[in-house]
Amino acid sequence: MPEAIADSEGYAISQQKRKLIEQGFGWAKTVGHMRQVLVRGIKKVDQMFVLTMAGYNLTRLRSLGQIRLQGQM
Repeated sequence: MPEAIADSEGYAISQQKRKLIEQGFGWAKTVGHMRQVLVRGIKKVDQMFVLTMAGYNLTRLRSLGQIRLQGQM
């Protein structure tokens, strides 16, 4: 990686966003049981993935709500 790119502000933002995305997929693999699915077929796996990521979003919303409440105190 060229140093000019690595030092840029855009690259730093990209790395932060990448971490957020990777956290979601990591959660899906460990907590959401997506590492090895028990269903067969693209439609069923897609439905399982969407449901798992919806669960992850709900988990994040709960955490973000707690942070927001602490900031108001």
